Amino acid sequence: MIRLLGKIPNNNFYLACSGGVDSMVALDFFLNGRYKPTVLNFDHDTEFGDTARKFLRKKCHELDIPLIVNKIGRDKRADESQEEYWRNERYLFFSNIPGTIITAHHLDDAAEWWVFSSLHGQSKIIPYRRENVIRPFLLTPKSEITAWAKDKKVEYLNDPSNKDEKYMRSIIRHKIMDHAYIVNPGLRTVVSKKIKEENEGL
Repeated sequence: MIRLLGKIPNNNFYLACSGGVDSMVALDFFLNGRYKPTVLNFDHDTEFGDTARKFLRKKCHELDIPLIVNKIGRDKRADESQEEYWRNERYLFFSNIPGTIITAHHLDDAAEWWVFSSLHGQSKIIPYRRENVIRPFLLTPKSEITAWAKDKKVEYLNDPSNKDEKYMRSIIRHKIMDHAYIVNPGLRTVVSKKIKEENEGL
């Protein structure tokens, strides 16, 4: 079951969509709840970015919902990793949107970030809010998202970079997390509890 953290804005809001399963399930979830968000897509200037943009234009046209697309606007600095570069530009785009933006970060993302940050000396929880961006799906495990996609026959794309181990997130996801869950089968529960503790009162 999809669980939400905090409240969804009653007025208009924006949904960040990559075209992948997480964000497309989030879109389907909101449409089923009679919400009609404006979809935001950030093109990272990759081959997949072009494919995702075309896919989302088609879907949003079919669903009669607005779509805003932006593309990365500068070269990567020498002191940035590829992932930092993309993230910095993506959140710069988000900061110029005049309203609340929802992303589809989920519990497994939070567990991965917890493990990654622990390896760097300080365990961290993905925050529910960052400026005008909120992450209401942080208590929902990935398995519930994929189950929704299968049950509702949600169309989505698979980003090949998610399996490319030149990116740190892919190494964490595909090389470390399976072992982390063996060492601590209750890791998701631990992270979920931390998320709730940090967001009491929402």
